[in-house]
Amino acid sequence: MANEDYYIGANDEHGVNPPTAGKRTPYIPQLGRQIYENEFNRAAKNKFIEACMRQDFSIYDVKSEFQDVSISERVRRINSQNLTLLVTFAYNAFGEEFNSASGLETFYSPSNPKAADSRRLAEDLYNRLIEGTSQNGRGVKTLDVGVLSSVNCVSSLIEAGFMTNLREAALMINPLFVTEVGEEACHGVCDYLNVGYIPRDNLDNYPLLRSGSSNNFVYLLQFILNNDYGYNLSVDGIFGNNTLNAVRDFQRVNSLTVDGLVGNNTWKTLLTLPTYPLLRQNYRGAYVRFLQQLLESNLYPVGTIDGIFGSRTANAVRAFQSANGLAVDGIVGPNTWAALTSIE
Repeated sequence: MANEDYYIGANDEHGVNPPTAGKRTPYIPQLGRQIYENEFNRAAKNKFIEACMRQDFSIYDVKSEFQDVSISERVRRINSQNLTLLVTFAYNAFGEEFNSASGLETFYSPSNPKAADSRRLAEDLYNRLIEGTSQNGRGVKTLDVGVLSSVNCVSSLIEAGFMTNLREAALMINPLFVTEVGEEACHGVCDYLNVGYIPRDNLDNYPLLRSGSSNNFVYLLQFILNNDYGYNLSVDGIFGNNTLNAVRDFQRVNSLTVDGLVGNNTWKTLLTLPTYPLLRQNYRGAYVRFLQQLLESNLYPVGTIDGIFGSRTANAVRAFQSANGLAVDGIVGPNTWAALTSIE
């Protein structure tokens, strides 16, 4: 089979601001708020979708809505699609206060009509996630919930950590961890399907795109521009005028050559790949947004994550530098980047 013949479902549990307990972290004084479970679930699902687009899989987003959708409705949607397989993203909790419960686990249901294959998918996902993230392993387990037991396709669920563990709660909004979970989940799917995995961080894997291009990487470009940078493009795989204008705007904001061509420099910035640039106050763009996300996940709040290196971001950088034995200059160079991007 060609990769495009595999039809991969991606599902995220819960929605924004759920009313029930157990779907958010305890209050985090450093951030002045709780982190909701779906902040991680949705972001990890989107990184999984990005990775699957890069493999040229066909993708079905079970729940594109920000709000929650009932399990019965999601099962109905899934069963209408004739999916090859389904991966669901979730985060665990134990109690209502921060404690030492920790680790990652995957699930399948013995009641699934393809239970043996679902178990094999859960095992492949688990092995890649344990190998590729910093999480302790809690094993492959069984669970009878609708998105595992009542669907007509191979199905597995990932619980990537515990939101009642302060370290793992912070990982929920760490862009590097979120990306790792999405990527390793896709890698596990590739193992299950016995197809090669195309890694994210090698720019040689990304083609030059221009107006008129039409392929899976145009889908990927449009999806990233929408979900990471707030554009409102139709994700149709066709590089038309709206996509061209969005690319030019992204290049302008990020001080790139404004030519509408998506080559190595534009791909690198879209993906915020290393090497990371030197940043200081009044800079703006994708890498500043990435910096702000990293600071928040290290419990140094910056206010609105807007890609603008203002005074609050500068103060957070200085506080992080002071706490980590770095030169306190508010400038984000190699040493500060190294400390910020370390996931232990």
